[in-house]
Formats: sequence, structure tokens, C-alpha cells
Amino acid sequence: MTPRRVAITGASGFLGGTLAAALRGDGVEVVTIGRGARSDVWWDPAAGRLDAGRLAGADAVIHLAGATIGRRWTRARKREIRESRTLGTRLLAQTIARLAPVPRVLVSASAIGYYGDRGDEWLTEESTPGDDFLAEVTREWERAADPARAAGVRVVHVRTGLVLSPSGGALPRLLPAFRLGLGGPLAHGRQWMSWIALGDLVRAFRVALDSGLLAGAVNVVSPSPVTNAEFTATLARVLRRPAFVPVPAFALRALFGEMADATLLASQRVRPARLLQAGFAFEHPTLDGALRHVLGR
Repeated sequence: MTPRRVAITGASGFLGGTLAAALRGDGVEVVTIGRGARSDVWWDPAAGRLDAGRLAGADAVIHLAGATIGRRWTRARKREIRESRTLGTRLLAQTIARLAPVPRVLVSASAIGYYGDRGDEWLTEESTPGDDFLAEVTREWERAADPARAAGVRVVHVRTGLVLSPSGGALPRLLPAFRLGLGGPLAHGRQWMSWIALGDLVRAFRVALDSGLLAGAVNVVSPSPVTNAEFTATLARVLRRPAFVPVPAFALRALFGEMADATLLASQRVRPARLLQAGFAFEHPTLDGALRHVLGR
């Protein structure tokens, strides 16, 4: 059943903005939760402040807020990454658990970082977690939603990978070098990349909202992961540029430290098993087609 009133955190981001616009286009009332003056509901996760009364009547809640991982990790930055996910999720889950009636569903962002660096292993929602920083944070992030689950709310953890969009995420940062013909694989290029086109990601969130078939962890990535070497070659081909300038691992580690090993060099070959079992049909299942779509090629 399609919800009539949906509350969203992180609605100012490129995913949240696109998702909110799609919902409004379908006649859904969207209630934004954030710190800005333009948000419908103000919150402060670090201080544990959120007005529960302003969320009354919400059929569903989408939780997207969290600090970016795409900068070098200092000790303070790692604390911010962890707390922005766990404190916000816990506050939101505790708040909606006290509503009467409770929302039918909480769809909470998560990440395939849960699995850690796994080489060529195929990974599904049944796979064990990794043991690095991101895997630990993701486990805590998902557990923080337990108060909502205990109150009878259907909770879906959307584990995403690389999101392909010209307006946000990693792709816009890659494009300048690739358009100059200066792109190339990262290190050996054999690490697996699990990705999804923004349009398919938005559609998957809609399915998570509407379908009672999905609960718990759901991998929301294309069924066709590629190696980093394949990704760079495909992007270069779509842009009609060469891609022969590899970036050595030592340079990545010098620039990004621990973040390089956990993100840029980590290998995650993920299958969207539960999404496929629910009958989800990807509009852009192949990388070449997805890149041509999002880049207008």
C-alpha cells in the first residue's frame, strides 16, 4: 500500500531531493526532517531532540541523513561518521516507536560497507559482516533501528553501493579527469564495484515503502557488478576518451589514508538477492546502459 504521508531525513541531499520530488509527484505528502530553517521538522540528533508530535500521522519514515565518508578519516572524522549514523537512527527509531499509531515502515539507509573487503566472493544479505571500521559502523547503524522494530514497525535497511548520478556522489568527481583522457583503474583494478543508477535506487526505495515483502537488510545494487578496471574502461568508452592512467595504491593511501583501503581499494561483489526475489526489475541493469542514461550519451 502506497503511504500518504512520508517523513524524510536527509531530504536536502541528491538522493533525498530526488526521492522527495518523486513522492510529491505521486501525490504523497512529504515531511522533511533536518536542521535547516526550511525543514518541516527540526531535529538535533546529538542532543537527542526531535518533536514527536510533528511526525504524528506519518505512514512511513525514510532515514537518509549521515556524514559523508568521502574525506580522509581523522579520529574526529571517524567519530562524526559513526555518531551521525547511530545517534540519528536511534533517536528516530525511539521517537516513532512512541507514536500512536506507529508508522507502517521505516526505510533506513545502510551500505554494502557492511561486508568489508571480500575479494571475488559473491555476497548476499545472508553473508557475514566484515571486520573493518565501515563494517563495524554499519552493524551499529542497523542495530540502532531496533526500537522501531520492537514496536512493530517494518524496518528495511537499504544497503547501497556506488550510486551513479551526474548530480551527486562519486561520479561527478571522476568526470573531469576522464573527460581529459586522464582516467584509469585504481591500483590493480581487480576490486569489485557494486553500483546502481539513481533512478533504480529511487524505485527500490519506493518498493521498500510499498511492499510488505521486504524487511531487514536489502542489497540495493545492480545485479551486474564490475571490477574497477571494467568500470573505468566502460566510463572512458561512454565518454569516448582513453583511460590508460592507473592510480597506484601507494598514492591513494598517501592521499586518503585508511579510507583508501576501506572504500577505493575494497572489493565487494554484491548480489541484490532479496530485491530480485521480491520481483524488482532494474531499468538499468548494465553499467554501459546506466552510464549512458545518467550522462545523456
